[in-house]
This record gives sequence, structure tokens and C-alpha cells, in this order.
Amino acid sequence: MKNFEERLERLESLSVQIRKTEIPLDEAIKAFEEGIKLARTLEKDLEKVESRIEILMNGPEVKAEVGPELGLFDEEG
Repeated sequence: MKNFEERLERLESLSVQIRKTEIPLDEAIKAFEEGIKLARTLEKDLEKVESRIEILMNGPEVKAEVGPELGLFDEEG
């Protein structure tokens, strides 16, 4: 698979392509579909990087302290 920068460049070129008024509708839809898929994978990659940076900045213990809050053991009631 292409690296992040290459996929981002492809997404930008698709955006330019879609904005052209002379592009046939079928091509525009295909470009849009590819762009959506690229945007989703890029977003996931960014989330992974942000998570890694957060761990590096705060240490792994911060991640372990934050757990899901299910409300199963709340003392209210």
C-alpha cells in the first residue's frame, strides 16, 4: 500500500478532478468513492499516530488508567 503522503496527494488530486465541470458523472462518482475510501483510511492512520504520540508524551500508564465507564458498580441506587 502507498504511504500516507502518497495517499494524501491522491486524495487531493481526486478532489481537483471532481470539481471540474467537464468530468462525466460516472467518473466523478468513481473518483468520489475512491476519495471517501482514502479519507477513511487516512483518518484511521492519523488516529493511530495520535494514539502513539499520546502514549509517548504521557507514558503508557495514562492509557491503562482510563477505562470504560459502564456504570455497573455505581453506588447510587
